[in-house]
Amino acid sequence: MTVVDGLIVVDKPGGMTSHDVVARVRRLAKTRRVGHGGTLDPMATGVLIIGVNRATRLLTYVIGATKSYRATIRLGQSTLTDDAEGEVTATADASGVTDAAIAAGLAAQTGEIDQVPSAVSAIKVNGQRAYKRVREGEAVELTARRVTVSTLDVLAIRRGGHVEVDVDVTCSSGTYIRAIARDLGAGLGVGGHLTALRRTAVGGYTLAEAATLEQLEERAPDVVTLDLAGAARRAFPGRDATAEEAVTLSHGGPLSPAGIAGPYAVYGPAGDLLAIVSERGGRARAEIVLAPA
Repeated sequence: MTVVDGLIVVDKPGGMTSHDVVARVRRLAKTRRVGHGGTLDPMATGVLIIGVNRATRLLTYVIGATKSYRATIRLGQSTLTDDAEGEVTATADASGVTDAAIAAGLAAQTGEIDQVPSAVSAIKVNGQRAYKRVREGEAVELTARRVTVSTLDVLAIRRGGHVEVDVDVTCSSGTYIRAIARDLGAGLGVGGHLTALRRTAVGGYTLAEAATLEQLEERAPDVVTLDLAGAARRAFPGRDATAEEAVTLSHGGPLSPAGIAGPYAVYGPAGDLLAIVSERGGRARAEIVLAPA
């Protein structure tokens, strides 16, 4: 039987927007109720979480999850967009930059940092996307945001016509890998931009389980890989509800607390996902109800 509510871990190809992937999945799954859990730029590839039908309500939690990436930074060139899709705005000889200086520059961007997002981003400035203002010729200055970069490790440094640095990054939601490339180059005095980006994980969802769009095409319309309960078990602590508690919760009523910190999933007697709840005021109250009343 085709599963119609759940998540899909997609390996997004380059050259497509996240919205393009959503539009493709809508056609394959034969439903309009499809969304994604965290934008990837067209240049980027890798893990994109897609929610179908009721599972779109879980995406708010996916968006805030920790992300991991493999990226390539080119030193000696700055671009308008801080990545390879923008025009080159400045060049410099980076051949004298040492491996130790590169490692130190990346170490300075590790931990809790205040990062200025790329000016060519989807952040709104006075109601208009920053990238639209930049492309119309306006100078845009965005406010720094506190983000956490848990790991920022050098995988390889290649020296030829350019200095290319491959890195492995794990970071909080809202971190711009393009900004890491820009700031590394700026700190070294030679400029820098991102030439490749592949997202390897979103929370507990990894490339190992990701399906390509071609693979989804082959099994359409049965494209959902994690049903609601399976998706919740991967992302949240959980508790089981009695039949009486299931009725209460499905109507939006509170349950007695279980002493579980943070949002957690509640499952019915049959193992189906009823709701995501959090405990406050001495009761377990639903943040979202997923069981039909």
